[in-house]
Amino acid sequence: MRALLAAVVLALALAPAAAQQVQYYPVPKGAQPHDVAPAPDGSVWYTAQAQGALGRLDPQTGKTEQIPLGQGSAPHGVIVGPDGAAWVTDGGQNAIVRVDPASKAVKVFPLPQGRRYANLNTAAFDKAGILWFTGQAGIYGRLDPKSGEVKVWDAPRGNGPYGITATPDGTVYFVSLAGSYLARIDGASGEAKVIEPPTARQGARRVWSDSKGRLWISEWFAGKLSVYDPKANSWQSFKPPGDPQVYSVYVDETDKVWITDFPANAILRFDPQTGTFQRFPSDRPGANVRQMLGRKGEAWGAESGTDRLVVVRY
Repeated sequence: MRALLAAVVLALALAPAAAQQVQYYPVPKGAQPHDVAPAPDGSVWYTAQAQGALGRLDPQTGKTEQIPLGQGSAPHGVIVGPDGAAWVTDGGQNAIVRVDPASKAVKVFPLPQGRRYANLNTAAFDKAGILWFTGQAGIYGRLDPKSGEVKVWDAPRGNGPYGITATPDGTVYFVSLAGSYLARIDGASGEAKVIEPPTARQGARRVWSDSKGRLWISEWFAGKLSVYDPKANSWQSFKPPGDPQVYSVYVDETDKVWITDFPANAILRFDPQTGTFQRFPSDRPGANVRQMLGRKGEAWGAESGTDRLVVVRY
């Protein structure tokens, strides 16, 4: 009886998704799309990291266009700002880049002199409209879009700052892959306070806030999905079935948590209420979905290994 119950639980945890929920969109060959950002007009931005461009997909037609970002560009992250523009962390140019959705005008905000190759990663806006960003070379910083001023701080423990997010109240947190920690940024002083996860050397890679301000973290080395509740100062961890390496994390409008598991070659949707995972395997090997974002009813990712964007409609 116990064995039967265990089999049922495992089957629930691995519940496959209906095929019609998943759709793929090819992008130009060799683009190696890294991050995605669905836009208010229905289009989807993506960073063509290997081609130094920001791409835009029209899901209605499947057509794409790519906007060159500048000499030496190697864009990593992209988000849509409160102004409706696409904001890019460009490691190749060592700069934050804004792309206007209407005119396609490109504006580059270089990091201050002396901050060479920060290996810029991802960005998030706080409640005041300030853009905060991370750099794996051991920095985090902020950009004031109104003044154009860019400030940079040395991160605790050096190399590693990776994912970043803002909670509903505007508090900004980031995680460090090499440093294996979560950090809270003081918006006034810029100081980063380290919050230690319970698992040592877990490789915190991406972080996303849910509607309650809890921080969901993908632990690359530990292969876990963890959540930190700032109000209760408590942690909880969940491990997907198999031998996972959890890369991306994104929380949708229903507070379901989306992650990507590289060894499983799949996107997974986690339900915190039931503790179960739903799996959406790619139909091609080596998908390597490195980041996810979405809008109501849609979870988007970029298959960097197959030159495609993928959406799960739910």
